[in-house]
Amino acid sequence: MGSSTLYSVCAFAAIGGLCFGYDTGVISSVLTMQHFVTKMTGDPTLLKLSTLMTGTITGLLLAGCFIGSLLAGPSAEILSRKRTIIIGSLIFIVGGALQTGANGYAMMVVGRFIAGLGIGALSMIVPLYQSELAPKEIRGRLIGLQQLMITIGIMIAFWCGVGTEKRNGDSSWRIPLGVQIAPGVVLLIGAFFLPYSPRWLLSKGRNAEALTVLAQLHSDGDETAPHVVAEYEEILAQIELERAVAVGSYLELFEGKLRRRMILGMLIQVFQQFTGINSIMYYAPQIFIQAGLESNSAGLIASGVNGCLNVLATIPAVLFMDRLGRRKIMISGAVAMGTAMILCGAVMGGVGEITTDLITGDKIVNMTGNKGASYFCIVMIYLFVAGFAWSWGPVGWVYPAEIYPLSVRAKGTSITTASNWLMNFVISEICPVMLVKITYGTYIFFGCCCAIMATTVYFFYPETKGKSLEEMEDVFSGKVLCHKQVYTKSHSGPQEFAVPTEEEKKDFV
Repeated sequence: MGSSTLYSVCAFAAIGGLCFGYDTGVISSVLTMQHFVTKMTGDPTLLKLSTLMTGTITGLLLAGCFIGSLLAGPSAEILSRKRTIIIGSLIFIVGGALQTGANGYAMMVVGRFIAGLGIGALSMIVPLYQSELAPKEIRGRLIGLQQLMITIGIMIAFWCGVGTEKRNGDSSWRIPLGVQIAPGVVLLIGAFFLPYSPRWLLSKGRNAEALTVLAQLHSDGDETAPHVVAEYEEILAQIELERAVAVGSYLELFEGKLRRRMILGMLIQVFQQFTGINSIMYYAPQIFIQAGLESNSAGLIASGVNGCLNVLATIPAVLFMDRLGRRKIMISGAVAMGTAMILCGAVMGGVGEITTDLITGDKIVNMTGNKGASYFCIVMIYLFVAGFAWSWGPVGWVYPAEIYPLSVRAKGTSITTASNWLMNFVISEICPVMLVKITYGTYIFFGCCCAIMATTVYFFYPETKGKSLEEMEDVFSGKVLCHKQVYTKSHSGPQEFAVPTEEEKKDFV
């Protein structure tokens, strides 16, 4: 279902996810490279960066992402979704160039912050843009392409780190940092040829253009196709309705009927970070060494395998999300991740030996004396990553992008995305401290967070699969059941509601 043009447009826009994923993954390998440490500190005798420097280099990107995602909201409404993608790409390229040419710590953190502005804008606007192009039957799959490209970017970054680690001189870290500029340039140029969002066009009164875009994406250019006409009229009617109750400020998003959607949208992004996934992605080499691998090279290679697994495990979610639904995928993923993290932490705590780093004085879990336990922990980390890739990775971007009315979609998505980056920043700052202060307790903490997530989704999150963006009002007002599909709507026929049984009524959210 869906034309080749639609798939091509959504896949190309997802290059924004590739930029995001690559920049996330590349820093974990660069941080451990000796030539990078020397350039950042100016001291060739130091073997690694301080905890503060490590946290700042990773955290400044995330601070930029937080601000960029907020700024992208007004830009998406005023300038359009398409032009916001162009602006985000340009800013990302500038940030990547500054990182690649950095002559010291100050220039590096400035480059990280500017790149973060671009990534924050792209991470907010790409899922929103994809959601407004996609038909309801495959919306999850098309928005899920964003997460698939993120995982591909992370994988490429890890293997770039492995490939350049042994090089002499600054090229060992400048090459992997410079590679990220390439997808940014491709997206910048190609975005000029992307169509405008038909929903944005209709909101601006450009109705004829909107109908043309809908026809190009959904019926190979046939503007008289019944499903195209039905979707066009449905969007137009919803816009007229929303204009009567238009939201004028961000504060109004937290009032009335919108408040529930805002809280759920923000929570899903916060929860995505409290799975602990980015602690694994940012500090993967250090974590694998802590789990028992005996060299930095082995840690990097294990991280590369981790990146490949991340890509492969995301594919089933993209293919089957619209069949299984968002709730089942989130709950199953949280259970799998929580189990893996708790088992990993328990084995580290029970078998590992807590030692002290002679240079920094940090606590370290030494697992090298027990190969079986060491490999068990590494397998648990792999299972955790697979669980995330299957579930909260893609759904974390899909759900917030589809639940808001058109009149506030850009504002709402910018806030939920900013929540993601804020928590991402918090995790990046506290994770290295947690790893050296409470060691194995870090994994148990994230495992408990996953248990809370599964419970919250079960009780509070309604199912959104198979519903058009214009039908979300019914979903969140309780007219549509959460567990069972009792609401149907044909392309051209009237809305129909099945009468729920007493047992089915228990499934209402």
